[in-house]
Amino acid sequence: MGNILRSQKQQQKPQEPVDPHGLKPATAAIAALTRDLRSFESSSVVPEGLGQHVTSSKKEQITWYKYMSEAYRTTAPSPRTPAEAAQLVATALNWIPRVDLEVNVNCIGDGDGFTAYVAIRDDPRELANVPQEVYEMLTARTKARIRRDYWSADTLRSTLDKSGYKIIICSGNEILARKYRIRLRGVDAPELKMPYGKESKNALEKLIGGKSTKIYVYGQDQFERYVGDIYCDSVFIQEEMLRNGHAWHFKNYDRRPEFSAWERKARAARKGLWASRNPEKPWHWRRDERNERHGTIEVYSS
Repeated sequence: MGNILRSQKQQQKPQEPVDPHGLKPATAAIAALTRDLRSFESSSVVPEGLGQHVTSSKKEQITWYKYMSEAYRTTAPSPRTPAEAAQLVATALNWIPRVDLEVNVNCIGDGDGFTAYVAIRDDPRELANVPQEVYEMLTARTKARIRRDYWSADTLRSTLDKSGYKIIICSGNEILARKYRIRLRGVDAPELKMPYGKESKNALEKLIGGKSTKIYVYGQDQFERYVGDIYCDSVFIQEEMLRNGHAWHFKNYDRRPEFSAWERKARAARKGLWASRNPEKPWHWRRDERNERHGTIEVYSS
């Protein structure tokens, strides 16, 4: 009898844990996702507590759930397995606004940001969205140049720059271009005046300078820069910057664990800025610069 009982115990498979409703973890997670998406469709409110797990603004959370909700509505049948749920997320990711830009090496400001221009005539989407007042400024500038009123022409050109457009020279001709200021999502590089600032900028130049980049835009920051994930030649640029010690993981704005892992490996290998034993955090440097200018004291968490 003892042998029979031992044999039966050996043949029994360990039971998967279940949630309070008797559901297996994977099934419970998919059920929760379905419940959250249906709730969002009826209320336009993201799940309570989402902010504990992400650092994006409420506006960006709502935008993401709109993509997820749309992907859910167009998926048939509804996801039942983790693999199908992952495919749903992948579909939503494909709907994140994407911009393909060529980056002039002279437009790279530092190790985590750059400016790029898209010729209006080359992109039907841009052409369709040019504000009427921009066309009016272009017409007024042309008339000012005809009557040799160069002061007015230069003033109008400066006003165009501030509105997000720029007149650039291409093959000897003036063309209108849309200006995009880009910020790499989740990383913070040393400022140019900081130790390793120029080296960080040079590293980004080598990765994207003069090349076509693909940018997945997640939103705009307080400085109206487009914040996104950058890819060039199938390389994830933030990963390269972190792995080689050219930037910090900006944990206050991005909690992706792989970013922290890439930074830790670079720090352990003393790569890039980590060759210094105690490099100054760029957000601390900017805080001190502001305090010095305004004679105030600001306190930030590390």
